[in-house]
Amino acid sequence: MLFVCGPYASGKRSYVRSLGYSDAVMSDEIGSDAPVLVDLEQALRAGDLSPEDFECVLSKDVVIMCEVGGGITPLDPEDRAWRDRVGRCAQELARRADRVCRLVCGIPICLKEES
Repeated sequence: MLFVCGPYASGKRSYVRSLGYSDAVMSDEIGSDAPVLVDLEQALRAGDLSPEDFECVLSKDVVIMCEVGGGITPLDPEDRAWRDRVGRCAQELARRADRVCRLVCGIPICLKEES
């Protein structure tokens, strides 16, 4: 699995398109058959993923997630909890992914390559 992360509007989807994936095969629904999962951070608004949902995420070809922890700490406790969930999920995805790329200004920086 390729894990693509980076700030909002950093070029994550454009990068994935450059790999040959079209918008038609991208979905924000964890349970869909689409090989590319986008906006995973939004699925974490409701709480942690179930083990079944996390396994479904790991089965995708590509997972795209916005980084949300690089700015000001949110005042709202629910927003802070969401930010923490996203960070913990990103850490686990990066650990288990074959490849990890971070997009900065549209430039992919590969943090982890297949071994």
